Parts: sequence; structure tokens; C-alpha cells
Amino acid sequence: MELVKGVGALSRTLSSPVLTIGNFDGVHRGHAAILEKVIERSRAVQGESVLYTFEPHPRKVLHPDRSPRLLATPAQKFEFLEKAGIDVLIVEHFDMAFARTPPETFVRDYIYEPIKPIEVYVGYDFHFGRDREGSMRLLTETGPQLGFSVTIIPEVKVDGEDLNSTRIRSLLSEGRVEEAASLLGRPFGVRGEVVQGMRRGREIGFPTANLAPENEILPGPGVYVCEIEFLTDSGGVRVGDRFGAVTNVGYRPTFNDGRDLVAEAHLLDFSGDLYGAQVDLRFVKQLREERKFESIEALKEQIGHDVDLARSFLET
Repeated sequence: MELVKGVGALSRTLSSPVLTIGNFDGVHRGHAAILEKVIERSRAVQGESVLYTFEPHPRKVLHPDRSPRLLATPAQKFEFLEKAGIDVLIVEHFDMAFARTPPETFVRDYIYEPIKPIEVYVGYDFHFGRDREGSMRLLTETGPQLGFSVTIIPEVKVDGEDLNSTRIRSLLSEGRVEEAASLLGRPFGVRGEVVQGMRRGREIGFPTANLAPENEILPGPGVYVCEIEFLTDSGGVRVGDRFGAVTNVGYRPTFNDGRDLVAEAHLLDFSGDLYGAQVDLRFVKQLREERKFESIEALKEQIGHDVDLARSFLET
């Protein structure tokens, strides 16, 4: 996939581009429906599939006090789009100057002139331009005048409810990672570096990899079955190595260690020093809620039970 940092950086004429526009936070199944159509049409016309998106998320610039916590890091988003099969990803820098662009100017100067799409596909709730003044009606009327068709992709529904990033965030906050995975089309993953923690796990016989997450979201407090994949070589592991894990997300109430939500993963069938490793931690299933134990021995017994359950689940 070709990455272009803004339409001003396009250095070539795209070949019969079929375009979609949007933020695509999380690249969930609703987004996949749009991407599949764009890729299908680009192949049919022997052209290129193109996605035009924005960084940072517009709401982080326009409404930083109430902007959404994003489901994916920019790097994860890039990887998801590349895996989906998009040919060209254009990432426009979003700032207050860009936000003041009138809708008609956006269509002409940022879409038509530099990209020259022959077809444009957008989601049902797409708005654009200054104060989101640009409507579907404006786009569907202006597009044919400039030479490209516009198709609105209806909202995907799951179990009778709209599939969107807000719904996925809500499920994750409640620890319902299996339901979130069904909407994402894959387990929710958190990326970050393994850092030194309080070493509590090692003291009680269950050493953990403590994650410094790059993502803005962690699932709600609880104990989870996870899969951990290494993105760098470290401590005897290599890029691409995967292990099952039991992960506690929470505040470690038994130890009264602090107020910050942390993620600590105990890797199954592994021992070694992983400090500095870059990993993806994917949440597969919630085993139980986090709770405070009366003693360290009771905690150790429960963790042993959690490990057995996780191993059984991953082996099925």
C-alpha cells in the first residue's frame, strides 16, 4: 500500500481511482463493507483503490474536551487498511486552517483536482467541510458535475443495532471483548512496550509483562484470555512469535498499588526478560471481573485457576 502524506504530496496521476473518504477508526466490519466495495470496483475498472483520511482525528482538533478515544493507533490503522487491500492511503493533516475549508472548496481542491476519482463511496453519515456543512446532497450533486459518481453505503447492522466505533468502545469499557471482536472482525488489540512494573507477579510465582499502551483504550477492569504477538526481537523471542496469556487489566486492589489502570500479561509456557519488547496484546475472552482478595495465597490460587482456564480455552 502506498502512503501519501496529504493530497499536496501526490507526485503522480492515479489510475482510474475509486475513492472512499473518512476516519475509519478501528477499521471495523462497517468500514470493511465500504472498503470491499471500493476494492471490488477498482479491480472491475482496472484502477486503484484509494482511501482519503485525516490525522489527527478531526474531533481532537475541533472538540478536544469531548473527542473520542480512538480504537487503533495510526500504525495499527495503516496495517488494517493494508491487509484489507487498499492501494493508496492519503493521510491529510487536520488542523484549524483545514477545518475552515468550505465544502465546495474541499470537493474541488482536495478531492477532484488532485485525485481525479471516477467513483466515490462514502458511509451513510458522511459530512465534510467547514462545520460539517457538506451534505450527502451536495456531494451527490457536485460529483457528477465534476465527472465522478457518488454512492452512499448504508449502515451495517449487527443484532438489529448500528455497527459503529461508539458501540465498540462501550462494549470494551464493559469488558465484553468477544462482542467487540464480532464487530471489529478480529480481537481488539493493544500495542505497546513491555516495561518494568512493581514485580508483584514475579514475587507470587506468576511473572507478568507490564504493557505501556500506545492505544487510547484498554478494556474495562477484569481478567482476560489473550494472545500476545512480538513485533521486535527481545529476550529469546523473535518478531512474529505468539504466546497465549492471562492478562489482568485493573488497579491491583489486593496490593493497593495505585489509581492508574494497567495491563499485565502472564505468558503461558514462557519465561524470560522481555523489557523493551514491542508487542500486540489481543483480548480474546473475559474470564472474570477484577476483585480484591483477602490474602496473597488466595490470589495465587485464583491466578492458577485462571491460567488453567485460559490454557483450556486456547487449546480448543
